[in-house]
Amino acid sequence: MTLLITGLAVAAGQDASGCALVAAAVLTGQLSVGWSNDALDAARDTTAGRSAKPVVRGAVSARAVGAAALITLALCVPLSLAYGRLAGAVHLVGVAAAWTYNLRLKSTVLSWLPYAVGFAALPVFVTLGLPGQPRPAWWIVTAAALVGVGAHLGNVLPDIDSDLALGVRGWPQRLGPARTRLLLPAPLVVATVLLVLGRPGALGAVAVAVALVAGIGGSLMGRHRPRVP
Repeated sequence: MTLLITGLAVAAGQDASGCALVAAAVLTGQLSVGWSNDALDAARDTTAGRSAKPVVRGAVSARAVGAAALITLALCVPLSLAYGRLAGAVHLVGVAAAWTYNLRLKSTVLSWLPYAVGFAALPVFVTLGLPGQPRPAWWIVTAAALVGVGAHLGNVLPDIDSDLALGVRGWPQRLGPARTRLLLPAPLVVATVLLVLGRPGALGAVAVAVALVAGIGGSLMGRHRPRVP
């Protein structure tokens, strides 16, 4: 994700220092989200036998991962704001949405919302850091949000049965594997339609193409993540 969003900044015409700030802010934000998820879900992941995760294998403690998540979150704040106060605030809203998913919304019918907000925030973050603080076209933001929803469905799909056994009842878990599998392509298809029909703007097709690559990649990784007997 960091490389994709940095590439988006390059395509938008951001200079080298701006691209470096984008990369640093997105990287620390992503690390904080991923590590907080591993720390908070350590008990559930162990019960489900998800040995691909270092905490489950005993390679690192949940406490250490949680501390690393807080440290990277603390670094993400100034790095985001250094790119521009308004742009940084938007990025931090996206990071906060992801943390809210980990802390609370993962097990609710609104589990899709943090993904939509987080993905939608990324093109806004990139463009607001450009000279003149241009706003991205509405269809770019909408397409990014839809890709986020698709990524959520794809990431959760392989684990629906084990999640239900552990009491996790987010939106995909409530839909069940069959309906989630059927629904998964829909947000990505709609995002593609927006890409085709939308008028080129500051980021143009490059922005949505990056979002689609991120979303489809996340969905495919979710579909094919190895299971543990």
